[in-house]
Amino acid sequence: MKVATTAAHIGLERVSRTGAVTVPIYQTATFRHPALGQSTGYDYSRSGNPTRQALEEGIAALEGGCRGFAYASGMAAITSLMFLFRQGDHLIVTEDLYGGSYRLFEKIFLQFGLSFSYVDTSDLAAVREAVRPNTRALFVESLTNPLLKVADIEGLSAICKEHDLLHIVDNTFLTPYLLRPFDQGADITIYSGSKYLAGHNDTVCGLVAVKDPELAERVYFHQNGVGAVLGPQDSWLTIRGMKTLTLRMDRQQENAQAIAEWLSKHPQVGKIYYPGLPDHPGHDLMKRSCKGFGAMIAFEVKRPEQINQLLMKTKLISFAESLGGVESLITFPQVQTHADIEPETLERLGINNLLLRLSVGIEDKDDLIADLAQAFEEGEHA
Repeated sequence: MKVATTAAHIGLERVSRTGAVTVPIYQTATFRHPALGQSTGYDYSRSGNPTRQALEEGIAALEGGCRGFAYASGMAAITSLMFLFRQGDHLIVTEDLYGGSYRLFEKIFLQFGLSFSYVDTSDLAAVREAVRPNTRALFVESLTNPLLKVADIEGLSAICKEHDLLHIVDNTFLTPYLLRPFDQGADITIYSGSKYLAGHNDTVCGLVAVKDPELAERVYFHQNGVGAVLGPQDSWLTIRGMKTLTLRMDRQQENAQAIAEWLSKHPQVGKIYYPGLPDHPGHDLMKRSCKGFGAMIAFEVKRPEQINQLLMKTKLISFAESLGGVESLITFPQVQTHADIEPETLERLGINNLLLRLSVGIEDKDDLIADLAQAFEEGEHA
């Protein structure tokens, strides 16, 4: 089945005999046993809940994996995966990744004996050169946050197989609709389900899918042991959102393309990062490997004072963190999403005091462009 059909039918195989066409919310902590030594398959909601299981089966189906897992947040999902590794293990990580992931690795897991090398994962040679004897995994963002560098998942998977590395792909920006990393050799995919999958800026959620059954058992052991699982209410909200994933992404991509083209011609805009533009370094790779270019845009204004102007003057586009929802959002990565990364690293990467990140929603594209145009007006006459 196509992704659109699979997404729309998440949970339908789990409906009760009433014929309900949406999965029930099993708001329970525990489950009654039929008899001593017997179980219905559910004992305690940390270990398994029917609503959460419907969501977990849904993300596995969308990815083409054997099993899925739902967590209380994207950071909880990454944390749980880090327990796959031991003291002394080394991981190669995308250099311009989400600041929260960097904080988790450097401020928490470093003290437990894991080590991390940050490289440009759009450069296969750089990744290969970073492999050490104790390297155990590659953690890559398929489309990086916020500079939108494109990872060659198939090429990276070949390097991982050559060196027996676990290949973990944070595919939050692209979703299974635009890219299925398992089809290109990845082992684990991870999502901040709060973003495009849930899609309505009303749910915090993390999702993981695993390709190999033996590896999936290890992931489940840690999910159950750590216990940072998603509750049934948020599981239901995420399922509801995922049913319209493809419709929303189609509209958001259409809007993003139009806005990126408009920004690329604006006199007050310097650099623009959007892979749907032909001059983006990853444009051709995404045309070959993905079904679209996503709906995230990063761009630089020409003067630092324009940052506050745009953040305060946009009316339809909200100044807020997060991304992927139906409402358009704008953020200033240097002091928001990436504030935990050292200033010299941010400067080297290009996450500077001129850079804004725009998450394009489902509003009318002409209205969004008009909102940006009026926000720029003061700068045009300065």
